[in-house]
Amino acid sequence: MPKLTVNGIEVEVEDGATILQACEEAGFEIPRFCYHERLSIAGNCRMCLVDMERAPKPVASCAMPAGDGMVIDTQSDRVKKAREGVMEFLLVNHPLDCPICDQGGECDLQDQAMGYGHDSSRYVENKRAVDEKHMGPLIKTVMTRCIHCTRCVRFATEVAGVPELGAIGRGENMEITTYLEKTLASELSANVIDLCPVGALTSRPYAFVARPWELTKVESIDVMDAQGSNIRVDARASQVMRIMPRLNEAVNEEWISDKARYAHDGLRRQRLDTPYVRNKEGRLEKASWDDAFAAIAGQLKKAKAAGTAAIIGDQVDAETIFAMKSLMDKIGSVHMDCRQDGAKLSAKARASYLFNSTIEGCDDADAILIVGSNPRIEAPVMNARIRRNHLLNDVAIAHIGEAADLTYPVSHLGDEIAVLDEIAAGTHPFAKTLAEAKKPMIILGMGALRRADGAAILGRAKQIADDTGMVASDWNGFNVLHVAASRVAGLDLGFVPGKGGYDVDGIVKHAEAGEIKLLWLLGADEVPTAGLDKTFVVYQGHHGDKGASVADVILPGAAYTEKDGTYVNFEGRVQRAQRATFAPGDAKDDWAILRAFSAVINKTLPFDSFEALREAMIEAVPHLGDVDDITPAKWVKFGGAGKLQSGTVPAALDQFYMTCPISRASETMAECLKAAREDATLQAAE
Repeated sequence: MPKLTVNGIEVEVEDGATILQACEEAGFEIPRFCYHERLSIAGNCRMCLVDMERAPKPVASCAMPAGDGMVIDTQSDRVKKAREGVMEFLLVNHPLDCPICDQGGECDLQDQAMGYGHDSSRYVENKRAVDEKHMGPLIKTVMTRCIHCTRCVRFATEVAGVPELGAIGRGENMEITTYLEKTLASELSANVIDLCPVGALTSRPYAFVARPWELTKVESIDVMDAQGSNIRVDARASQVMRIMPRLNEAVNEEWISDKARYAHDGLRRQRLDTPYVRNKEGRLEKASWDDAFAAIAGQLKKAKAAGTAAIIGDQVDAETIFAMKSLMDKIGSVHMDCRQDGAKLSAKARASYLFNSTIEGCDDADAILIVGSNPRIEAPVMNARIRRNHLLNDVAIAHIGEAADLTYPVSHLGDEIAVLDEIAAGTHPFAKTLAEAKKPMIILGMGALRRADGAAILGRAKQIADDTGMVASDWNGFNVLHVAASRVAGLDLGFVPGKGGYDVDGIVKHAEAGEIKLLWLLGADEVPTAGLDKTFVVYQGHHGDKGASVADVILPGAAYTEKDGTYVNFEGRVQRAQRATFAPGDAKDDWAILRAFSAVINKTLPFDSFEALREAMIEAVPHLGDVDDITPAKWVKFGGAGKLQSGTVPAALDQFYMTCPISRASETMAECLKAAREDATLQAAE
């Protein structure tokens, strides 16, 4: 490990560290524009110049490896003059339109110009002007501001895996552009907005909407997929204005998907803000909470416990799931399910439904088998980790399912599930690859597990894990990739059929037959609703989506930005979301609705506050109190042993942008889907 002296302070750094990193280790901040910790070194802005002993001129600290015995000075007059000169050159062609730039208040160029810039310009010639570029509905470009740091180019190529951004021209005529002038074909594309150190790439939906100092910033958790990306919700008054990524090295590093970032405009559209009750003529009418509860109570008395069922949706928080289960237990019903897509998962074996390797484990795997999943659209941020692992270690990756561009090379083994049987039997070549790997990994997607033979597929996957040494004391390569943010918490809390109870398929079947007389859909919008005319449907949720369209009573709830709540991501990590705004109109927190209704039917739930509810939940399932921790699951017997049915393995999602009530109500997501289809960049099975 090299030791060097920075401004008179001796510091020791790891092998391979740069002078810039050594300076910051010693406590001295180095200005930079092109350098970024997660991207390759470009060394083209020269803002990070420092003096090195015996060097004839200042050196670019971001590109110079730290060496033993180096003496570095970051505060000399020559360094100061060099940085001022670089800043002057950067501003030569910059339009200096800070008052109308959306980057204002968050601009690296603006900040560093205050520290290293002159008080006036010596440049009197005409400034260079660059035409705006088309990068899709999410990214607004003002390329005259571009300083050619190439962060966006390196991100698109190295992280997102879509090498469609680049530089054309040379010298003063150099321009950053998409080569074919079309939408940037990545589910992570908007991260270039955060990376841009000037106002060249800004947010198109957020353009001229607000200034950063006007916003209230609240830390929360994304629910657009099951990864649980850490986000910051920026709100003004009652509206969410934007969503930004929050650093969490173990989960999403500093990236979020485009859907996590931009679907929030769906929170303002098609909202449920008052209770509704269907009248005798079959039309929904506004009602009071008392009238809505009375209508449900009357039907519950007729249905009794045996004729009552509940289904949990994909974005429900753990506290609400616990409250719903408590209510169903009080009623005496055993017909409940949190697997609205029909996935054949059991709540009895926690290892059977977790991403046991953890998200960080994607960095360590040396052989990966993906079955019935497209991680690129189901968990885009995690998919970028898999891509990085492949780039660094040339990991062998195989895929069973519908062919898709995952942004890294894969061996497509076909879309027939029979291939999994061959691997389990050891007759397929990839079985040897898994067996020879030190840390092999299998990723099971919902596309495979929601098939009729999903339990048998789960059993085959476990057999493969056991036979190839996938589970050891320090490694568990068996993984299930969920697409529903509420799924792991629902299984942890046991929101599955009790003894003799019906699962989702059974509930729908018996509801169509008129045997389930009251069906409570709690944020569940992906359930088949065509045949529910014989049952009394209660829909509790925040959007007038599929579930609300067939409801006899609608109870308006709060969306994820409008309430506190616990979410458990697909690796089993417990995380907490916080309220950023309040629900519109008469909408209430979901747990409070359930608590109020329980009192109406004289089956009062034993908690009067959210804090009491959370305490009761943690008492029932203790690991839900271990925030930001993962409780490893025991490796036990699970899965079915039946014969696999012939047929293809579908993907869990047919497209990325509009997959839930919020994103389906989002105009931005609709524009993205339209642009992707027009540019033939849609990563989907269509």
